[in-house]
Amino acid sequence: MFSWLGTDDRRKKDPEVFQTVSEGLKKLYKTKLLPLEEHYKFHEFHSPALEDADFDNKPMVLLVGQYSTGKTSFIRYLLEQDFPGMRIGPEPTTDSFIAVMHGNMEGLIPGNALVVDPKKPFRKLNAFGNAFLNRFVCAQLPNPVLESISVIDTPGILSGEKQRISRGYDFAAVLEWFAERVDRIILLFDAHKLDISDEFSEVIKALKNHEDKIRVVLNKADQIETQQLMRVYGALMWSLGKIVNTPEVIRVYIGSFWSHPLLIPDNRKLFEAEEQDLFKDIQSLPRNAALRKLNDLIKRARLAKVHAYIISSLKKEMPSVFGKDNKKKELINSLGEIYSRIEREHQISPGDFPNLKKMQEQLQAHDLNKFQPLKMKLLDTVDDMLAHDIAQLMVLVRQEETQRPNQVVKGGAFEGTMNGPFGHGYGEGAGEGIDEVEWVVARDKPMYDEIFYTLSPVNGKVTGANAKREMVKSKLPNTVLGKIWKLADIDKDGMLDDEEFALANHLIKVKLEGHELPSELPAHLLPPSKRKVTE
Repeated sequence: MFSWLGTDDRRKKDPEVFQTVSEGLKKLYKTKLLPLEEHYKFHEFHSPALEDADFDNKPMVLLVGQYSTGKTSFIRYLLEQDFPGMRIGPEPTTDSFIAVMHGNMEGLIPGNALVVDPKKPFRKLNAFGNAFLNRFVCAQLPNPVLESISVIDTPGILSGEKQRISRGYDFAAVLEWFAERVDRIILLFDAHKLDISDEFSEVIKALKNHEDKIRVVLNKADQIETQQLMRVYGALMWSLGKIVNTPEVIRVYIGSFWSHPLLIPDNRKLFEAEEQDLFKDIQSLPRNAALRKLNDLIKRARLAKVHAYIISSLKKEMPSVFGKDNKKKELINSLGEIYSRIEREHQISPGDFPNLKKMQEQLQAHDLNKFQPLKMKLLDTVDDMLAHDIAQLMVLVRQEETQRPNQVVKGGAFEGTMNGPFGHGYGEGAGEGIDEVEWVVARDKPMYDEIFYTLSPVNGKVTGANAKREMVKSKLPNTVLGKIWKLADIDKDGMLDDEEFALANHLIKVKLEGHELPSELPAHLLPPSKRKVTE
């Protein structure tokens, strides 16, 4: 009917339909983003082409740190078992990249064999050559933790004289390659060794644009006193602030991640709370994996677009016959001005542009005349993907999350404190008295009763207005007091008897001591006279 309505217009109103997020990402990348990358030599400048395994693989955690900061011990602590190729010691013991992954049989797969396996997401690492591949292995073992995540152990970052000995491959570039593909980057620091060497500084800078994935662990914190720990924490934050260029404060977890007794147990509660927070962060990775891959694809698409504008601008400026070499030097030197012009013409954020110095170095090795001119159709296809198809995938991500709400990392250290008396916070706060026969509130009930009888109870109960006058003396906000009232008014009659009033005051005490309130009243806090009613 409307013959003037082009297929492109129809396409924009009818986005692709995908069955799974993984399938959608693969198809969008191959059909819409990859053609743009190939046309403008994106893979030679930034990152190799993505493969199916990059979209299908389990979430990965990358551990980075100077030698003897406890990276290998950290993995051993999570898995609660040794893994093939594991070596632990105060000297630089781990001299290889070790991908610790799930397998039915224990064993090691050497790097050269690993990069030809299409099921593993490491095929593009062959670009780093034999010097790297001889220092890359995959340790496989049947462990429940590894059913949900994989962990990458890295060689200890060197300091001082050791840095002068060449590794034979670009260490920072390898870490940057992994940083693009992993879900979480954990920087480990030893509480006794906070100096950030030149190589470590270079590595952290290579992780630029992946700050959202970075977490910091201050390890071996049980070996120093509380006052020293406070100073060490401050020194670490100051050092990181100079290198990690983000306005947000980076999250630092303090603890001692190995199975040895704590040397100085003064901060045991702090370490337990920090460990719990870190474990929750790692356990959430499988649930957020699809969203992370989607986010990384969007980030890659934005960079690919900017790269296309840069390459086509350079091509446009190059002469066709004479003076090519001089013009090439001139263009490379004035690349900053080209960036500014592209930024103005296409309304692109300065943060989307690649590193200027690095780009200038890479352009030296290329023939600018062989670059391609601007092809708007390729850019429009990517814009269409970002505007329409990605929105469809976002809906699918939410659907997959609701279908698999309990998709978390299980086994190993993650199970150790889940249940029983050694679970985090067991017997504290609202959990106090959980194993006792007597009602825990009864200990302070005589004191609460004295207050109760000053509030003019009628038929053994005080009104909401009278109870409120007493409860607001705690200075807790109304939202918190409202929740306490809801938990304490068990028979929901808008009034409190002496037991309910005592319970309300007990919950106020729990909150004032810094503990969280339960969403529902635990059975052990139910007043004795109300227990038969609820049964």
